[in-house]
Parts: sequence; structure tokens; C-alpha cells
Amino acid sequence: MEESLTSKHKLAILQPHLPDDVKVRHWFMFYGLLLVAAAVGLWLLISQQPWSWSDWRYETAGTFAATSPAIKLLGFAVYLSLCCTFLPMPTGWIVAGVATQQAAVGTNFWTTMLMVAAAGAAGSTIANLNDYHLFTWILRNRRIAKVRQTKTYNAAARWFARAPFLLLVIFNVIPIPVDVIRMLATTYRYPRVPFAAGNFIGRFIRYGVIAFVTYFWNLGWIAVVALLALAVVLAGGRGLGVILRKILTKNSCNAGQQADAPT
Repeated sequence: MEESLTSKHKLAILQPHLPDDVKVRHWFMFYGLLLVAAAVGLWLLISQQPWSWSDWRYETAGTFAATSPAIKLLGFAVYLSLCCTFLPMPTGWIVAGVATQQAAVGTNFWTTMLMVAAAGAAGSTIANLNDYHLFTWILRNRRIAKVRQTKTYNAAARWFARAPFLLLVIFNVIPIPVDVIRMLATTYRYPRVPFAAGNFIGRFIRYGVIAFVTYFWNLGWIAVVALLALAVVLAGGRGLGVILRKILTKNSCNAGQQADAPT
């Protein structure tokens, strides 16, 4: 497997315009059908609930607790399936919300942790496959595909090639917004099946840990608010970093133009 991957990677570097054999349109048709099926399932489940929509306004906590676990887990998985690089919505807060003792998606600690981790990992894996197919589509542009011929990419690809599956798992476990590993895996043309498996295992571990901490210590909405606040801080930091890089780049360009100007 590693030998075939290396050969494939070398071929992609030499001829980055070669077909990738990934059917992007088919994937998004499948994803669209999944969303439709999930919407129908949610509608059927909600129609059988004992509460009315006005109950959410006056008794939010109680109505949420009385809602079927299937609705919570399905809605949870759908939300996470939308959280990708191109729609960077926070995920930790909703994992904690579904894992609270008040949500009661499982009969005990272990069933709650396993169901939250499995449903969350499934949703996030679909979102990461959306990234994979969108990056693949972008890389079909010959000019963009030339990134495979740069020294920076070659160095990153050699690092990735040492343990691609393990790196995918690790980068999906660490709770920071890092998209570079998915971009690198797609550019490297890493196969989709191990890509999906690595994403699922990593997210299962991450969400299992969040569910464990939230449920075991009965943190309730404290965990939800704390993780949502952390997501806002991290997003703000990323945005500030982008702005600072643009300012520094602009200043360096202006300084270079002034230095080159005749005196």
C-alpha cells in the first residue's frame, strides 16, 4: 500500500493535471440525499413528540430533556456534517450539549459517551469528506495543481507519507481548528477509505473525551458555554492572524517599493 501511494504521489508531482478518479458530483448528490433523508426522519420523529413548538419558548430546558434521544442525535450528526473548512462552525459546544445528563441521550454514562462519540464522528467524517471532494475539485485547476511542484509541498508530503493514517487520526483528536492535514491528504491524493477511517477514529476519540468530561462531572451547560467561548476566541485569533499577515505583507511590499525607488 505505501509503495503504491508513493508511486501515485510522485506521478501527481510530475504531472499534476492527471485525472484523480474522484467523482465529486456523485459524492455531493449522495450527501444531498443524506440531508433529505435526515430531514424527513427528523420531521417524522418530531411529529410524534408530546410537546408543541410554543413549549420551547416557555420551558426550554424541560422540553429539551423530554425530546426523543433519536432527534437529538440525528440533529447533532446533521449539524456536524455541515461543519467543514468552507463552513467553519464550532463543534465542541454541541458535543457537550448532547452529552449532558440533562439531554439524557443514553441510559447511563457509557451509552451516552458511546452514542455521542459515534454520532458525532459520523457527522464530522461526512463533513471532512465534503472538504476532500471540494479540495479535489479546486485542485483540478492546472494553476492551483502546480502547488504539488513547490518545495514546501514536497517537504510536507514527505512528512505526511511517513504515517498518513496516524497523522489523520492525531490531527482529528487535537481540539484546535487545523485544516491543513485534510488539505495535505487531498493534495497527496490519499485514498478516501483510509481518509474517512482516520477521520472517524480521531473524532470518535475527541468527542468521547468531551462527552466523558461533560457527563461524568455533570458540568451541564457550563461545558457548553466554555467550549463555545473557546471556539469564539480561537476563531478571533485566526481572523486576527490573517489580518496581521495581510498588514505585514502590505507594509513589506511598500517598504520594498520605496527602497527600489530612484532617489
